[in-house]
Amino acid sequence: MTAPSTVRVTRERVRLSPLLRLLILTQLAFNIGFFAVLPFLAEHLGGAVGMAGWMVGFVLGLRTFSQQGLFVVGGALADRYGVRPVVLAGCALRIAGFGWLGYAGSAPAVVGAVLLIGFAAALFSPAVESEVARQAVAWEESGGGSRTRVLALFTVAGQAGAFVGPLLGALLLSVDFRAVCLAGAGVFVLVLAGHAWLLPQHIPGRARVQVRGGIGLLLRNRRFLGLCCAYGAYLLAYNQLYLALPAEVERAAGSQAPLAWLFALSSLLVVTAQLSVTRWVGERLTLKRSMAAGLALIATGFGVLAVAAPSGATGVTGLLPAAGFVVLLTLGQMLVAPAARAWVPDLAQEGRLGLYMGALSSVSGVIVLIGSAGTGTLLDSGLPAAVPWIVLAVVPAGAVLLLPRRG
Repeated sequence: MTAPSTVRVTRERVRLSPLLRLLILTQLAFNIGFFAVLPFLAEHLGGAVGMAGWMVGFVLGLRTFSQQGLFVVGGALADRYGVRPVVLAGCALRIAGFGWLGYAGSAPAVVGAVLLIGFAAALFSPAVESEVARQAVAWEESGGGSRTRVLALFTVAGQAGAFVGPLLGALLLSVDFRAVCLAGAGVFVLVLAGHAWLLPQHIPGRARVQVRGGIGLLLRNRRFLGLCCAYGAYLLAYNQLYLALPAEVERAAGSQAPLAWLFALSSLLVVTAQLSVTRWVGERLTLKRSMAAGLALIATGFGVLAVAAPSGATGVTGLLPAAGFVVLLTLGQMLVAPAARAWVPDLAQEGRLGLYMGALSSVSGVIVLIGSAGTGTLLDSGLPAAVPWIVLAVVPAGAVLLLPRRG
């Protein structure tokens, strides 16, 4: 992170409430532990565990589904019981899941561990995200500034964790994959202890509601469901950092060693540029146009790989299209993610923000589960090299049509 960017982030944080600062730092810690493990999971499954390509894609999609797909459960529980118990339970399950994954040597054991890891996040993430969104709206209404700036800062913290996590994982991978998993579990032990101490028992202004109710209105909210589907297409595209990109890096470089640096590039871009991009976009684009522009950038990133694929270039030259894809995907993420989260409070039923934030991710999880298995099959199909990238480019491009009208 550059020095000016550090000052800018610090100034943003000083103006926020202690609770918002805690929640934003929570996202940082979550991602350090998570991304120490996830970037190296596909290679572990295909190598040490010996899974076929389609099975690796399915397991990665299953992880996303058990996480994103069950966010609606975690969001509803947070609405009913509050943020603190849901976050603490999720951290405890994540510790158990990473420990299990470190010792899992068979496909059923891996699937069980991956499901537990995903469900853990399905508990703590929607609880944290919905409260950040609620606090961001309150901050905006009090005259502090646009809610998207708070949510952008939340994204920056997450990407800072995603920057540190893979570097920690790459360092520990020289020992073995088990050491990586145990380190990830150790991070969540610290998170659990810190939140047991600092997270309030009851957050003022957050009314608890019954778990039942709200689903019917949500399912009839076509504007919200359109947002969910567009966001799911973005998430499926973003998931290719862990499925299609490792395969491309392996082809171009002969190993996955450059992968950690590409992840670092993505995270560094978000950490240094997200707040400036959000400020610039917020002065010029509506939430819908911001998401549309982001999805178009992501489609262009896949297009870069599609154009370069027929050449079959290797070495540094072969890695340049992958780096271009990462840059464009990251720029698209910087436009899509804060705008989508900022949009949800405008579409959510009163008192059900956790449910709606969870549903945003749950619908996305279903899309990623189906799409990841299809992508794994596509990559193993033997089709011309450009075809998988063209198919993947169509997904975010088509998602622009699903965005609801803003008004």
